[in-house]
Amino acid sequence: MCLAIPGKLISIETGRQPLMGTVSFSGVKKDVCLDLIPDVTVGEYVIVHVGFAINKMDEHEAEETLKLIGELQGELEEGQISDHQR
Repeated sequence: MCLAIPGKLISIETGRQPLMGTVSFSGVKKDVCLDLIPDVTVGEYVIVHVGFAINKMDEHEAEETLKLIGELQGELEEGQISDHQR
């Protein structure tokens, strides 16, 4: 199963190929490739999969997605989701 995670673009490295930027995932910062969405701007939310920003995402939708991921993570840690449900 593949998972793409939303994060907020906090900086773009200009004059570099491939186009790269730094994305914050709830405070965890990672460098990601922006070549697939070169018109993205700092402050926008992007969906990142294996180091590539693959699409832009509305801020409200991104926050809701992150909230749901956090809830699922909590349920997994508490053992509320069985191996069968995973």
